[in-house]
Amino acid sequence: MPTLKPECAARGQSGTATAAPPRANLAASPRSTHRRRRRSALLPSVLTFAVIVASGGLLLLIEKGMLNGMHTPAPLANAKQTDHQHRVAPRDPAVDVESQILQDIRNRTIRAMCGQQNSDHSVWSMSSPQRKTLLQHILVNEKYRFLYCYVPKVACSNWKRVLKVLSGALADVHVHLKMDHHADLLFLSDFTPDEIRHRLRTYFKFMFVREPMARLLSAYRNKFGEIKAYQHKYGAEIVRRYRKGYAKKGKVAGDDVTFPEFVRYLLDEDPERMNEHWMPIYNLCQPCAVQYNFIGSYERLEGDAAYVLERVGAPQDVRFPERQAWYKPVTKETLHYYLCTVPQKLLRELLPKYILDFSLFGYPLPNVTTDYCRH
Repeated sequence: MPTLKPECAARGQSGTATAAPPRANLAASPRSTHRRRRRSALLPSVLTFAVIVASGGLLLLIEKGMLNGMHTPAPLANAKQTDHQHRVAPRDPAVDVESQILQDIRNRTIRAMCGQQNSDHSVWSMSSPQRKTLLQHILVNEKYRFLYCYVPKVACSNWKRVLKVLSGALADVHVHLKMDHHADLLFLSDFTPDEIRHRLRTYFKFMFVREPMARLLSAYRNKFGEIKAYQHKYGAEIVRRYRKGYAKKGKVAGDDVTFPEFVRYLLDEDPERMNEHWMPIYNLCQPCAVQYNFIGSYERLEGDAAYVLERVGAPQDVRFPERQAWYKPVTKETLHYYLCTVPQKLLRELLPKYILDFSLFGYPLPNVTTDYCRH
């Protein structure tokens, strides 16, 4: 079997909203009436989602389809800040009000769900395999004192470029070199337990998330459409397992795996033993055991990345890389097409495997009803 190096999405869809900085002085703004209207319009849908999540009713709602049309926000920053970090200048007060509301709701949701008895509340209470996965996915920057939990297919290649620039291993984020996902990078797993505890307690911690089904589709198109090693190792096995007449075939290319076949494969996999490119984000970064100061989103990548770089005190000339010319974004239309090729029964069985990614990070469940797929 070939040795597989982790690869990550190069760039997300551009966005204009950034994550929540410190609360602004609302009384100083002349647009207070407008802001109150925006708050009143925003609260019902967000609060409804938070109540549903906190009550643990998402699995039931999958069957009833009640979340299909609900709008929910992209994830925002955790309210905690460490003393050694630089403060970020306040933004437009109206935007800050919305961000603060969503931040408060999201933090309450995470606390409520992570407060369940079956959740790990410490890195050291996890099983050895879980802890190993987590520590191998948290990158460390000693100079700027931050920890970044990378999630494959959520722009982590570019974040690794940024980390290499900040550590002096790379001259510029735009240097055209094939990304080595291990060289010149420091992982939390490289440290002793006491050193790990110190960094988890004192360093600024952040991660980035993505709509779960869009992330799966991105992994599917990249690994089975472009990467020979994944076609040979995973694709051939999937074809033999789920395609009639191929169970005993000796030589299978594995380069024509269909998306429904990929979904069938995921249904039979243990989330804790999945390949990192389709392992749930929750299992990779364990947000109940690690209290992240900031959780940015792929959908707001441009603004959220700029916020993080300013927050950690990175030099102003270090900017998050722009999207590569070859990158193929997963659009809403593309995702709709692929999801509607999968039998509804399979999708209903798949969603619970990623339910924590949907609920903790504020993503609505996809609409895969027959009526929706007719359009």
